[in-house]
Amino acid sequence: MSLVKHDIRAVLFDLDGTLADTLADLASATNWALQQVGCPPCTVDSYRYKVGDGAREMCERALPADKQGLADDVLRLMGQQYDKHCFDLTRLYPGIADLISALTQRRLSLAVLSNKPDEFTKRVIAHYFQPSPFAIVRGQLPNVPLKPDPTAALQIAQELGIQPAHWLYLGDTNTDMHTARAAGMRPIGVLWGFRDRAELLGSGAQHIVAKPEEVLRLVV
Repeated sequence: MSLVKHDIRAVLFDLDGTLADTLADLASATNWALQQVGCPPCTVDSYRYKVGDGAREMCERALPADKQGLADDVLRLMGQQYDKHCFDLTRLYPGIADLISALTQRRLSLAVLSNKPDEFTKRVIAHYFQPSPFAIVRGQLPNVPLKPDPTAALQIAQELGIQPAHWLYLGDTNTDMHTARAAGMRPIGVLWGFRDRAELLGSGAQHIVAKPEEVLRLVV
């Protein structure tokens, strides 16, 4: 699938690890929840491979193998703690604000799709982007499959009236690359997030960008 720059009309962004570095706050909230149920905490760095597939999956990955029955409790407690502390250490990645501004000036449609619960996804975006430059901001919703199922991505494309082939999809994990490919969008792997180049290329990234400003080369 060759990239014809003038064909790009929209960009779909992952949130955690792509727009914002949320790792420390997610790890802190989950570790607090683990300790409340008598389980050991995990290292912050290990959460790079626990996040990305939804809050429940993150909690299950953080729990010891013989404590999976506590997943519901950990998920509930983590959500309560994260609600209070989701902005303690979270920050936009350097260059993201400038990238969003530049894409907006080029009149591209922008959207966000995350496996984070929808409430938290909207809350994080509203906190860091005022007014919001995104036509649609969507997280995990009932009865909508999580990424890498392409359903949510295709719904966003349909709602904005832009065919999937005209979208760049920016993400930092294999889940994002698989989602983009399944949706017929152009998978762009970002290196400033939670995973590495090998994972992104191995899961189908069409391009790899090391800095946000490099995205502009793909649309202008």
